[in-house]
Amino acid sequence: MYAETSVRDGFVIRNQEYYLSVWNSFFEAGMLAPLVAEVDGQMVAGLMLFTLGKTAWYLYGMSTGLHREKMPNNLLQWEAMRIAKLKGCLVYDLWGAPDHFDETDSMFGVFRFKEGLGASVLRTCGAWDYVINPVGYTLYQQVLPRILNVLRRNRKTETRQEIGA
Repeated sequence: MYAETSVRDGFVIRNQEYYLSVWNSFFEAGMLAPLVAEVDGQMVAGLMLFTLGKTAWYLYGMSTGLHREKMPNNLLQWEAMRIAKLKGCLVYDLWGAPDHFDETDSMFGVFRFKEGLGASVLRTCGAWDYVINPVGYTLYQQVLPRILNVLRRNRKTETRQEIGA
């Protein structure tokens, strides 16, 4: 389902082994609650709810193209918030927003979904680089983004092939 979601919404995901590792590590630690929405016994949406202390995070959500009119993702979010509250969480973090709030950003649709749930954007200072080698850093800034773009493009192609899209 996550692969289908990524192709439909235009974002890149990691390979299946990564998500299995996340699942196993956090589930075994008691920090992951999987939620699934079904319509007539058929899975149509799901999410992974992560919790630690007083905070819950929604990092990975997915859905098929089936029964979207029934808005199963909204029900999942409600249930995730309810579970988080039962676990004593005071914060429900929907995690992630686009860099630019316009429809050309591949994360804009995801942001609109989160905004519809009442989310507000909280920007933080992010990470800062301490430059030790100016020449090396310039190469890093110019070459790494190109390499990442190639890797993302390849991963999108692989994901499409995996789901037969």
